[in-house]
Amino acid sequence: MNSSLKINPIQHPLNATVRVPGSKSLTNRALLIASLANGTTRLTNALFSDDSRYFAKALQTLGFNVQLDEASREMTVTGLGGKIPAQQAELFIGNAGTAARFLSAFLTLGNGEYILDGEPRMRERPIGDLVEALKQLGCNIQPVLPKDNRPLTIDHRPSSVVNGQICPPVKIRANGLPGGKTTIAGDISSQFLSALLMVAPYAQNPIEITLSTDLNSKPYVDMTIAIMKDFGVEVERDNYRFFTVPLTRYKLQDTKLVSRNLYTVESDASAASYFFAAPAICGGTVKVENISRKSVQGDIAFLDVLTKMGCIVTEAENSITVHRPSSIVGLDIDMSDIPDTAQTLAAIAPFADSPTRIRGIASARVKETDRVHATCTELKRLGVQVEEHEDGMTIFPCQTFKPANIQTYNDHRMAMAFSLVGLRFEGVTIENPSCVSKTFPNYFDVLGDLSKQVINPSCYLPQEIEAASQYK
Repeated sequence: MNSSLKINPIQHPLNATVRVPGSKSLTNRALLIASLANGTTRLTNALFSDDSRYFAKALQTLGFNVQLDEASREMTVTGLGGKIPAQQAELFIGNAGTAARFLSAFLTLGNGEYILDGEPRMRERPIGDLVEALKQLGCNIQPVLPKDNRPLTIDHRPSSVVNGQICPPVKIRANGLPGGKTTIAGDISSQFLSALLMVAPYAQNPIEITLSTDLNSKPYVDMTIAIMKDFGVEVERDNYRFFTVPLTRYKLQDTKLVSRNLYTVESDASAASYFFAAPAICGGTVKVENISRKSVQGDIAFLDVLTKMGCIVTEAENSITVHRPSSIVGLDIDMSDIPDTAQTLAAIAPFADSPTRIRGIASARVKETDRVHATCTELKRLGVQVEEHEDGMTIFPCQTFKPANIQTYNDHRMAMAFSLVGLRFEGVTIENPSCVSKTFPNYFDVLGDLSKQVINPSCYLPQEIEAASQYK
């Protein structure tokens, strides 16, 4: 893909049907759990993206038999009952946050020495709280120090410290996971807790986890617990403060998602959010297939945000349709449980009739980029009035947009969210559009299909057509 991509506005209300790829969050969790289980597991509707490829490649480097069939969207993993074949490995996981956090805990189950590293941005993403929690469980996990640098296949540098937190690269000297009691903060990344939960069944002693703060992104932990249950492990907990996991083994259970060692990955609710949002900006209707409100993914709750703004959401057995009848209103909303959709809301907000205040997303500052500051910066580039806060932003309605080249900071969600503005307004160009390969490689192809689908103008009231063309 070119280094920049001009987004073509759509000159009519939408009437489109789309499909989105499998969930990144579920694919990576299923890869880890399948590698811990005994025997072969087939993951269908799996996501093939930068993040999932990094994860799968890491497992292969560790000696696991992982077969990838991209044409069929299947990954086949042969698990070894909690054993890690390789006794030494150097793993490069790009900027895949889930891979970094999950593998840091997973590698403690091995017997040997492992180094985990990533791209420059990954070396700025805190992992110190997880490191400390693993140390409390008896693990030997340390930052890579200057004396550790030597000619390796990965160009290591010493671990960095950001706001007092250790970042990759880290070295794990493993001899099994001893277990016991540990305490961890819940307000930096829910992936830390998820990582501990998923490996806990294979510890040498039962693991008890206490959270020292409130938990952000609770639905992602709920997702982790749900997929663990699909593989036969029940997590005991006291709300979101205390968790215990029995010593047991993962085994696929016979559920609606699982049969004959086959696990079906749900379509990605985060990816779907952009197409749920499109009618809120352009008017009309978009139906997203192969997804349900019963999804275990927390970002499906973005539909509730759209409903509060004035959109109409219709559910079917295996699809969700969003329609914007006329105008939408701004919100004052806490998005701490669904921070990955905050940028999507930020793209919609300038088209609302009143200001939108997004709260509770301070954790987004340590994602692929500082998403709070980056979003505010790019909205201002478009001529939108926005106020940045420590935990979010306030976005005001905009009548006159400026043409702009949107900087994406190598963040897939910046590219996807801001492309939505270009569906309504002429002059939006996305820099580095290929960064969407992290989670949704064909995103811009699916986005382009929105304008190709035939509409029937008689389906819309005159005021809907007028609303859809107001900013042309």
